[in-house]
Amino acid sequence: MIRKLTDQDHHQVLAFLSEEPSINLFIIGDIEAFGYSSESQELWAEFDEQDMIKAVLLRFHQSFIPYAKGEFDTSGFVSIMKNYSQPILLSGKSDIVAKFEVYDELHLGKKQVTYFAECSTAECLSPNDVAYKKASIDDVDQIIGLRHSIEEFSVRSDARDVLVQSMEAHTSRTYFTEDNGVMTACASTAAENSMSAMIVGVCTRKEYRRQGLATSIMQKVVQDVLNEGKTLCLFYDNPEAGRIYKRLGFKDIGMWTMHR
Repeated sequence: MIRKLTDQDHHQVLAFLSEEPSINLFIIGDIEAFGYSSESQELWAEFDEQDMIKAVLLRFHQSFIPYAKGEFDTSGFVSIMKNYSQPILLSGKSDIVAKFEVYDELHLGKKQVTYFAECSTAECLSPNDVAYKKASIDDVDQIIGLRHSIEEFSVRSDARDVLVQSMEAHTSRTYFTEDNGVMTACASTAAENSMSAMIVGVCTRKEYRRQGLATSIMQKVVQDVLNEGKTLCLFYDNPEAGRIYKRLGFKDIGMWTMHR
């Protein structure tokens, strides 16, 4: 049976998700920040005959994230997702997302498969003297503008709204460097929750690359988040970037698929 979740399901849902807290970082973070009755967010779960959760589906704005530990009612979740605007923005563990890819009626967007890495120690970090700032809401347009300038990035139409909402809910922070008022590099967190945070949007303006700016900002983000007793996660598909992340202490823990 699949049904929509409410506050009364909270403890059971978190117990289910917390067995893989890094993989479920986005779902846990969004639940802690926005709960079960926000207009921008909905959650459903499939329950077995003993009323135990088998699978969870999150909708946050235009995006869906499914999670399950075994077989689940994929078609039941698909019937829910079809009621929302197409194409569907879908992401999650690669083996779970693959079960949705056979449903042509979802009109899934462009597919990207990345490595999923985690960092839980600061032992690989080194001090640096790069001057950086922590962004406020006033800096959001510059952050989005910098991301738009990066050829490799695919910036969603609602990216600004999502970033503002996340910053206001304290589930996202951004550190950046600047030169004469121009943002030159930045790195952000997303889906921050009581246990973990995801690093996203690591980028450097083209003319300021090869100066170590992004790596320095990354070290600041990693150190601050680890000091709060959380673990860090990130996606990467570029081997060169992967080597940089691993020098900072990240280790691969799986594969992640995104349809945008």
